[in-house]
Amino acid sequence: MTTVPSSALGLDVVPVAGYIGAEITGVDLRENLEDAVIADIRRALHEYKVVFFRDQEIGHAEQIAFARRFGKVTPAHPHEESPPEGFPEILPIDSRRYEKNLGRKRTSYDHSWHTDVTALVNPPAASILRSDILPPYGGDTTWTNLVTAYENLPKELRELADKIDIKHQFQTRAVEGSQRSRKVAEANLVAYHPAVRVHPVTGERALFVSPGFTRGAREIRGFSPEQSERILKLLWSEATRVEYTVRFRWAVGSVAFWDNRATAHLAIGDAGHLDHDRVLYRVTLEGDVPKGVDGRESELVSGQPFYGS
Repeated sequence: MTTVPSSALGLDVVPVAGYIGAEITGVDLRENLEDAVIADIRRALHEYKVVFFRDQEIGHAEQIAFARRFGKVTPAHPHEESPPEGFPEILPIDSRRYEKNLGRKRTSYDHSWHTDVTALVNPPAASILRSDILPPYGGDTTWTNLVTAYENLPKELRELADKIDIKHQFQTRAVEGSQRSRKVAEANLVAYHPAVRVHPVTGERALFVSPGFTRGAREIRGFSPEQSERILKLLWSEATRVEYTVRFRWAVGSVAFWDNRATAHLAIGDAGHLDHDRVLYRVTLEGDVPKGVDGRESELVSGQPFYGS
């Protein structure tokens, strides 16, 4: 592996897979980090799309404070009804909640490939997830590089993807009649996004298809449902090719920080049947409205933009 030392700041960035992912060492996220350190972490995030930190002894307050160095922190989630008391920005990814809310035991809310909350017209720019309670094995998370996925499409398929808009819609995945089910219905988040979005910082083009939010809609503007489904299946398979991915094994104190504009991720559903809890905590950064390669913007169908502070 190549180690890329940061300029005399004690920060090391070590790539962990061929197309995506790097581990950052030499930083304590409890500290009020120097601006130069934050700038180096930001550069690594844009280059590697997801960065990992190990052995971090931080709680809700420190996680939120770290996130604020990179942008405005949003509330936990458009549908979250019970964040930790005093921390409305924190979304618990907690296996102890899912049996009650979803009617079945599982270790993550969503076990499909997705980019966070793309049913919003301004999906989060980035997410930061830290581990707290983990099973002794299983429960890994995988990320894929959507920039690489786009760049490696055949030219003719890239040109088609450049032109199309896909409907993203939030799926209920909650017990009928539950508070969560009602919140999902009330928010009714639906947006059309360009299938290819231009990253506002790097200028890179990313294949923006988010299977978890487009499978239910199966709608590409200007195409029939049958045509849309065939095209979407092709784009989904290209976006999640295994060679574009990195798999992260969590340990207590691990933190993952990913660029939501250039990645999708998958919580691997291999631990729900085990008699172990899995608890992680996520914060998200306010995102921009995506733009396609010709400058067209995403379109709000229903719901409201999601802003931070």
